[in-house]
Amino acid sequence: MIWDKNETLPEEENKQLQLDKLQYIVDYVYKRVPFYKKKLDKAGLKPSSIKTLNDLRLIPFTTKDDFRVNYPFGLFAVPLKQVVRIHSSSGTTGKPIVVGYTQRDVEVWKNLVARFIVAGGVTAEDIAQVSFGYGLFTGGFGLHYGLEKVGVTVIPISSGNTKRQVMLMKDYGVTVLIGTPSYVLHIADVMKNEGINPKRDLKLRVGLFGAEPWTENMRKRIEIELNIKAYDNYGLSEVIGPGVAGECSAQHGMHIFEDHFIAEIVDPKTGELLPEGECGELVLTTLTKEALPVLRYRTGDITRIYREKCSCGRTTIKMDKPIGRTDDMLIIRGVNIFPSQVEEVLCSIEGVSPHYQIVVDREGAMDVMEIWVEMTEKMFFDEMRKQRLLVERIRDELRSALGISVGVKLVEPGTVKRSEGKAKRVIDKRRI
Repeated sequence: MIWDKNETLPEEENKQLQLDKLQYIVDYVYKRVPFYKKKLDKAGLKPSSIKTLNDLRLIPFTTKDDFRVNYPFGLFAVPLKQVVRIHSSSGTTGKPIVVGYTQRDVEVWKNLVARFIVAGGVTAEDIAQVSFGYGLFTGGFGLHYGLEKVGVTVIPISSGNTKRQVMLMKDYGVTVLIGTPSYVLHIADVMKNEGINPKRDLKLRVGLFGAEPWTENMRKRIEIELNIKAYDNYGLSEVIGPGVAGECSAQHGMHIFEDHFIAEIVDPKTGELLPEGECGELVLTTLTKEALPVLRYRTGDITRIYREKCSCGRTTIKMDKPIGRTDDMLIIRGVNIFPSQVEEVLCSIEGVSPHYQIVVDREGAMDVMEIWVEMTEKMFFDEMRKQRLLVERIRDELRSALGISVGVKLVEPGTVKRSEGKAKRVIDKRRI
């Protein structure tokens, strides 16, 4: 099902629509946001300078630091009396990033989330359990209102109290599960402990998961363990929250909603624009936001964008699952490593738990990395020789995938802390 006809526009018609909206939004922020007027003036640009889509590259980037410097409302383009909703980041590394929505922004947000909801085959006949945390985090409310827009029955349970989550899935006949991939795997573990067989005891059929990077092998693991089809979606608070892009039934890349966002890929180090199909840092420009429009926001997410004919009928550009973030990339002995690369290897080995921790430390002048892999119950009772062979296999496959040797340590079940939100995969003792 297609939610909005703009998802199927011919490429040239879509580009003209983007140009019209880009010219409008640049003029809008120039007149309403002192930060952008100063930034554009410094670059020698006026709104009239944007004559083609290629002129977008003339505009300076917006960064996370710009949000922090202008904390809390300095980037807002409307007075607070027009802002009906405020969300923010956790602020764990300093001042939180604050985002606002007008009533029109909220309506746009609902419809954007509705796009990827129906793209995943969800209808008004479904019952959805939202296991994202509610509050200042955009994920819970974003999915909640999008589901209601489609007509889905929503159970706003939030995250945590996992045994109760499982009970409600069974008792209420839940068909759609919403959450982070790492927390959903924890739910699957609790199901096993409770003797719940999803295929026999539940009605789950679709999962809409996001808010953290996850690999294709983790998708397969989730689909098998929960007996569902699992779909990815993408968004970030600074831009709108969930609703920037989402997968369709083809499960081959996420369609970016180009009538609301322009996506670019740049070299993370130089900021130079990269051609479609190359991997780099995703940069987004909002075209329709009222309260908080952003120009060329550097997301920090590493991915690629590309065009291909899709069986679903949508014509918008696609993006791959982000493989990681510029700020979670580890440099170990000169080699760039993302946690998702480790996850891809572990999830590909049959019988290995998807719960892991990356521990980085320094011995003398050398960086060392050790992967803690939780043992499954079966592994726990296996003889020592089998455990040793498994460690050797994991170590060999990680060396092949990463290009360096890393340590592997099997730990008892439950050792790795479970997350009810975004998983914390890395403990970097070099920074402690």
